[in-house]
Parts: sequence; structure tokens; C-alpha cells
Amino acid sequence: MARTLAFDRDAAVRSAREVFWRDGYAEASLPALEEATGLSRSSIYNSFGSKRGLFDAAVQSYLNEVIRPRLRPLQQESVDRSAILDYLDGLRDAFSRAAGLPGCLLVNTAGTTLAADSEVARIITDYRLELRTAIGNGVSAHLAGDDPADMERLTDTVTDLVIAAFALVRVAPDVAIHTLATARDTVTGEQ
Repeated sequence: MARTLAFDRDAAVRSAREVFWRDGYAEASLPALEEATGLSRSSIYNSFGSKRGLFDAAVQSYLNEVIRPRLRPLQQESVDRSAILDYLDGLRDAFSRAAGLPGCLLVNTAGTTLAADSEVARIITDYRLELRTAIGNGVSAHLAGDDPADMERLTDTVTDLVIAAFALVRVAPDVAIHTLATARDTVTGEQ
């Protein structure tokens, strides 16, 4: 008879996600993951197959619980004109409130050797496309009627500024906040 899992898988994944987000995949030690999740090494391996399996679960948790809720207003069938500004202001507020914010788990991972793994590279690339599409929806709603080529360039610019802010927030939060303000000014034309 198979033994049932005696732990909350989602809670364990969330706890591991915080370790990976803070420390990165390579630096997240098994003892740190054991402590955070309350699972033994053997339970981690039995439940997730490996440290990498736990990381993959943490990435999906990150996308579903952190990223997509924030993007949801930009992914609706009818996007509100203010949604892109609300998104940028929300990020800026989050960056302002949280000292030592670890940035974006996927942007951080893109700068590591783990990004050479084809599955991880695909997830990061898909995430960037999802982010760009959502930002594009917001730009289009905000600037309805503008030249489509200009809106595409603006979408690329804002997406790149958001990614830069995610990459910078850990080491230079004031610069990251300024970068998001620049993205907002770019959308509103207040440069």
C-alpha cells in the first residue's frame, strides 16, 4: 500500500520558492531547503525527484502565484486604459516597500548557468513573451489609435525597462524604481 504524503505540497513549494528566489538555484543548499520546507532530504527527493524538480515546482508556483496575478489586468479581453500605469505603479510601490527584494526569480535565473538548460531557457523565453504580450495589451489600451509601429516599439521599450528593473532591484533598488518611473513616463509621453 502506498504511503500518503503527510505534508502540504503547495506550502513546501512556496517555502522552497523563497529560498530559490533569495539565493538562486546553485546557492540554495539542500539543508536550507530542508529547513524552509520542513522536509527531509529523502522526502524532497521522493516528492520532487531532485532539487531541480523542487526548483521546477517553485518556478511554476512563482508564475502562477506571483507573476500572473499581477499581469491579469493586462491580460483581460478588455484591458482598462490605466492598466499599464497601474502595473508599473504597483511594481514601483512593491520595490519601494520591500527592502532587499530579490528581484524576479526568472530574470535572476537567466543570468546563471542553469539558463543553459533548454527547458529553463524555454520557460524564461515564454515568460518574457507573456510579459511583453501583457505590456503590449496595456500599451495598446492606453494609446488606442496611435501608430501600430510606434506602439510595438513602445511595448519593447517598456518590457525591457521592466526586465532591467527586476535585474537591478536587488543591488540598486533606487535605480530600479527610477527605471520603472522612466517606463511610466515613456507610456504617458512625459519624458
